[in-house]
Amino acid sequence: MSVAPDALPNLHELSWADSLRIYVDIARPKVMALVVFTAVPALALGQVGWPSAGKAFWVLFATALAGAASSALNAYVERDEDAKMARTRRRALPSAILMPRVVLAYGIGLTFISTALLNAVGGPLAAAVGFGTIAFYVGVYTIWLKPRTPQNIVIGGAAGATAPLIASAAMDGHISLGAWLLFGIVFLWTPPHFWAIAIFRRNDYAKAGFPMMNLVVGDQPTRWRSLAYTVVLVPFTMLPVYLGYLGWLYAVPALLLGGWFTWRVIRSIQVQKPEEDWKVFKASTMYLMLLFLSMIADLI
Repeated sequence: MSVAPDALPNLHELSWADSLRIYVDIARPKVMALVVFTAVPALALGQVGWPSAGKAFWVLFATALAGAASSALNAYVERDEDAKMARTRRRALPSAILMPRVVLAYGIGLTFISTALLNAVGGPLAAAVGFGTIAFYVGVYTIWLKPRTPQNIVIGGAAGATAPLIASAAMDGHISLGAWLLFGIVFLWTPPHFWAIAIFRRNDYAKAGFPMMNLVVGDQPTRWRSLAYTVVLVPFTMLPVYLGYLGWLYAVPALLLGGWFTWRVIRSIQVQKPEEDWKVFKASTMYLMLLFLSMIADLI
């Protein structure tokens, strides 16, 4: 999609607050916050106590910058597709608030800053995982998988699950088994979460040309696939308890939350309406936040 230069707004007339908001929006702060939140338990899981507040802050901040870099580069790559979708066409690139080269430079800059910061505060392994996450999300998921296969989010979801690995590597230079368990939880959670919004936004994804699972096999078979992932996810969330990383203060909420989330997915199968899938999407976000909050409470 090309935009005539004279169609662009005069960015010099924007206030600093408006300019900041534009760049923050490109980083998708809500997604970034959820990703960073999944890294918090990994700071202490398998470790002897929590790190200093200073180290925890910089590790999480650098992880957030890596997430922001992924989002910015994703926005650059998918700018034409975003212009076709109702929920994304008002973003900075489709609406021509920013030029593509500016967003590309922004994403590359965030990549280098996040990688350098992770190396400084967490060591080379943390930096390598952070950089690899960005490369995987942009190169493998956004450019290769998403426009080609309905399994896009199943494989590409790994990129959104690496925050615990980054945090664990930053603690002592290696990735603990506990961090890999957190990775597995987020990985299994991603398909039901993303497929719910794909069903609700079916027309958007069809217009953009993305072969989402529900567009290939149908909405109802996709809901059943979501349930399959959910019934694997819930017992998987008990592994940190079984292996001694977490106790009852996590186990009880995890089981209750798992039952609630499973019920929401089953309800979407029964009702078979996109509005119910939207409820699944919202419930999935709440589920993950409360699950990881329970981990943090157990570790304190």
